[in-house]
Amino acid sequence: MKLADVLILSLALALIIIGIHQSMTVGIGYSYSIFMFAVALLFWFQIRRNKQAAEEKESSTKKKPGRKR
Repeated sequence: MKLADVLILSLALALIIIGIHQSMTVGIGYSYSIFMFAVALLFWFQIRRNKQAAEEKESSTKKKPGRKR
């Protein structure tokens, strides 16, 4: 996992915690945007992770040049 992925995931989890606190203190209406931003970051993290897995799979399936026996 790259540093950017760790930062995105950490920020999303921090926003979820902040959103829970806000919803308990002032109500769900005020924390809705915080939750939606956290969900967007989680989707972005998942897209990056899937793209990285696809690149690793593609690079491992390429045939290496060499002699045929």
